[in-house]
Amino acid sequence: MIKTRLLNFYLKSPLILASGILGLTASSMKRVIEFGAGAVTSKSFNKDWRTGHKNPSIVPFEHGMLNAVGLSNPGLDEMIKEIQLYKEECDTPIIASIFGRSIEEFGEVTRRTCEAEPDMIEVNISCPNVHSEFGQPFGDSCPDTAKIVQIVKEHAGNIPVAIKLGPHGPGIGVIAKVCEENGADAITAINTVGPGMLIDIDVQRPVLSNLTGGISGPAILPVAVKSVYEVYKNVKIPIIGTGGVTKPSDAIQMILAGSTAIGVGTAVYYEGIEVFRKLNEGIEKYLLEKGYKSIEQIRGAAHE
Repeated sequence: MIKTRLLNFYLKSPLILASGILGLTASSMKRVIEFGAGAVTSKSFNKDWRTGHKNPSIVPFEHGMLNAVGLSNPGLDEMIKEIQLYKEECDTPIIASIFGRSIEEFGEVTRRTCEAEPDMIEVNISCPNVHSEFGQPFGDSCPDTAKIVQIVKEHAGNIPVAIKLGPHGPGIGVIAKVCEENGADAITAINTVGPGMLIDIDVQRPVLSNLTGGISGPAILPVAVKSVYEVYKNVKIPIIGTGGVTKPSDAIQMILAGSTAIGVGTAVYYEGIEVFRKLNEGIEKYLLEKGYKSIEQIRGAAHE
């Protein structure tokens, strides 16, 4: 009932482990699959390893999480090994999430990542907490977005490409259309929102070492749902709706707005990987109670 087709492969569940949580090792990603995820996404990586920002870099708050991890990762070579190991041990799809400091690096990382034969490549052009190092996110610019999609598609071969967008810039619907026109196969919407800030009132200083960070968790659900809704209106390619999903009703809202699949991240931090089973059961219960036989019957229904 909840089996979902995403491009050229089928998912046993529409739920996908979002990039950033448990996506560093084959063993942790395989464990997520055992608890009901339909696919996994690696942590975002680039050509060279990054230490990211100093701690504290992740701070939970009442309505979500503030993070400035700073795209820390072990680098391209190590992540290729982990993706290959995952592919040897698990036949459930894996999405490799990549980023680059320059348009050229996106192409190089894509070419090398293809050696691991991931089922999809997700291109992160929208991280909001590395502005001081990378400048304005590439995804805020239509020309830069077009160039990145073109160079990634040039090197990706037959591996489909999803572009991960944030809710900023000239409008996510506009940017999504640029992605589609330049060959993107799917859109991931959205990245964390921000940057935002929280201040410790005892020491009277920002809680993050980086001062600001991206916001995730329940607080951004309305932004994520609206973003998916706008993307669905503007493109025909599939959408992986990500941001703030912690309950079955959240995931259902994403599907009604137009998502083909749903990314789950911060909820794993709070509830553990058992959250995938809870969400799957809740989605299935909703479909049964409403008399539907598949998710396809409600996808995009909020637009009708």
